[in-house]
Amino acid sequence: MAAPVPITSAAGTLLYAEDGSTYIDAISSWWVNLHGHAHPYIAEKIYHQALQLEQVIFAGFTHEPAVRLAERLLPLLPGNMSRIFYSDNGSTSTEVALKMSIQYWWNRGETNRKKILAFRNSYHGDTFGAMSVSDRSVFTLAFHDLLFEVIFIDTPTLKNIGAIEQLLQQQGEEIAAFIYEPLVQGAGGIKMYEAALMNRLLAAVKQSRIICIADEVMTGFGRTGKLFASEYLTEQPDITCLSKGLTGGTMALGATSCNQYIYEAFVNDDAFKTFFHGHSFTANPLACTAALASLDLLEKESCRQKIKWICRSNTTFAETLAEGFPVKEVRVCGTILAFEVSQGKDGYLNSISSSVTQEAMQKGVYLRPLGNTVYLMPPYCITEEELAKVYRVITEILAQLKQ
Repeated sequence: MAAPVPITSAAGTLLYAEDGSTYIDAISSWWVNLHGHAHPYIAEKIYHQALQLEQVIFAGFTHEPAVRLAERLLPLLPGNMSRIFYSDNGSTSTEVALKMSIQYWWNRGETNRKKILAFRNSYHGDTFGAMSVSDRSVFTLAFHDLLFEVIFIDTPTLKNIGAIEQLLQQQGEEIAAFIYEPLVQGAGGIKMYEAALMNRLLAAVKQSRIICIADEVMTGFGRTGKLFASEYLTEQPDITCLSKGLTGGTMALGATSCNQYIYEAFVNDDAFKTFFHGHSFTANPLACTAALASLDLLEKESCRQKIKWICRSNTTFAETLAEGFPVKEVRVCGTILAFEVSQGKDGYLNSISSSVTQEAMQKGVYLRPLGNTVYLMPPYCITEEELAKVYRVITEILAQLKQ
C-alpha cells in the first residue's frame, strides 16, 4: 500500500503536495468540493462568522445562520419539504431519516411498520443504521450479524418492476420506509438507472403509504446536472438527506428535510413522541455559514453555465471512450462520468484501482477508482485546460492497458 501523500495547501482544483507536486482533484475530494478548494468567498464568510459565534448548543437556542439556511434550502428541495433537521455528516443525515420514519409510524400507533426497503448496490453511510440499509458488501462484511434486516430489491427494469410491485402488495403494510439514491448509486459503483421506471416504482411505494427517503448526499447540489437528482422524477420524496456538497466541501454538515405530515406526527404534548436525536455540533454556525456561502456561489449564472459545460464535455468524452478502449458500460449523468476497466473481476477489490491512481498521480491528476470503476466528479471551477488534461490522462492510462 502506498504511503499517504502529505498535502500542504490547495486552491481551485489543485492540491499541492509537500514535495512540490500538484494534482488536479478530479473527484472533488470524495465528491464534497463544489467550487474549488480554499474558495476566498466561503473562507471570508466563515472568518467573519467565527468572530461572532462559532458554536452554541442547538437545544433551547437557535441562531441566524441555521434559520437562514433552512429558509433557503426548503424552497429549493423537490417534494414540498417543510422542515430541516440538522446533523453533522451524510451518515447521520440518513440515520435521522430512518429513525424519523420508524418513529413516525410508532407515534401513530402503527407499530407493525418496522421494515426498511432499499436497493442492492446501495451505500448510505458507515454508522450502523446506514450500514444496515446499504448493500451487504466488503464495506459491511465484518458487521453483517449485527445489522438489522432489510428488504433489498434491484433498481427497476422492465424485467423486474412487476415482481417489485407484487412484493409491495404482499409486504407493503409492514414497511416503514424506502431509502434510495436517486438515479445514481455512489459508492456501490456509480451505478445509474432510468427515471421513468423509478417513477413507476415510487408510485407503487406511495400507494402502500411507505415513506420515501431520497439520499441526495452525493447527487445533490448540481452533480447530476439539475440542482437535485429528484428533479428528474415526477414522484417526489417525503424525506431528503443532504451533506457532502452542502457546505461546498468546506466542513462537515448534515441536513434531513421532511414533509409537513411527518413533522406533525412529532408535535404533541406527549413527551414520549419527542424525536430524541441530537449531536453536539448540530447546526454549527460556521458550517451553516459555509453552506449559505456555497449556495450563493451555486446560484450564480456563471456556476450554472459551468455545470452545463461539464455535462456536455462528459457526454462528448464518453463517446471517445467507447471507441476502442478496454472499457465497458461508459455512462454519464450530469457532471458524473463513470466506466469499468475491462481487466479482472468487477468489484471494489479489483487491484486496478491502485494502479490507475498511481499512474494518474504521476501525470498530475488525482483519481480514486472504486475497484475497476473509474469515475470523474470534478469541482465546478475546473478550467477547460484542466478538464482536457484529466481526459487525456485517462485515455493515456487506458491506452497502456490496451497494449
